[in-house]
Amino acid sequence: MNAILISLLLSLIATALLIIDGNPKSEVKAMLGRSTDRSMIRVRLTELDRGTQGEYEAFRYIQLLYSSIAILCILTFSLLSRKSLVVTIIFSLIVGAIVYLYFDRSLSTLIKKQRSAIDAEFPAIIEMLTLAISAGESPLTAFKRIAENSHGYLSKRFRKVISRVHQGEPFHSALDRMGREVNSPLVRRFIDSLVNAMVRGAPITDVLSRHAQEARDNQRNRILAAAGKAEISMMIPVVFLILPISILFALWPSLTNLNIFAGTSG
Repeated sequence: MNAILISLLLSLIATALLIIDGNPKSEVKAMLGRSTDRSMIRVRLTELDRGTQGEYEAFRYIQLLYSSIAILCILTFSLLSRKSLVVTIIFSLIVGAIVYLYFDRSLSTLIKKQRSAIDAEFPAIIEMLTLAISAGESPLTAFKRIAENSHGYLSKRFRKVISRVHQGEPFHSALDRMGREVNSPLVRRFIDSLVNAMVRGAPITDVLSRHAQEARDNQRNRILAAAGKAEISMMIPVVFLILPISILFALWPSLTNLNIFAGTSG
């Protein structure tokens, strides 16, 4: 019976590959690329600067491929072990869903790491911009200098802005697109203020100084919050490990003497 089920499973896979004309990998990617993006994968990939159609199709393909491999492995192992068919199917679907959600979760984790790195880089970038523009450079030249002489997520975004400007897009429009793609409140407020100052002809150095101070205050608050969390984490081993052991060492001689006294009295 199990051999028949395995043969049927392999036949279904072969039939699916025959139905897809041409290169199966390309066809599957194309179908996945046309699917409804209900989990906002495309938006998150765009934030990671991987928002092209090819990147989206590749991510969906890898997600589906590993989920299918997990399901097939569980099905094959369970059928060879003579497990119940209903339990096997349910368990394999659960494992496939876990693998599928793992890729989604990994993408969200990458976005959180990038946002944290951008918030950490932002004060230094603002300081460099303030110094460059205060020295007499134009905003575009200052952005280009920072993009060429620094490394990080914001520097990559600056290089993308410079590339768009060279392709003919207005500088303020390229900056606005960058603010929407980064999805950071600090960066978005800074870009909006900078674009408004450039369009209206307001002093840019005042905008930069104000946002530099705001960035320093935000960084200090982030450090204090991280220190508070670390302090709470350090209390866990103290309260649940070191303190009970210390109490045990303090009470053990007294308990031993009481036992000896009780035995002598008896």
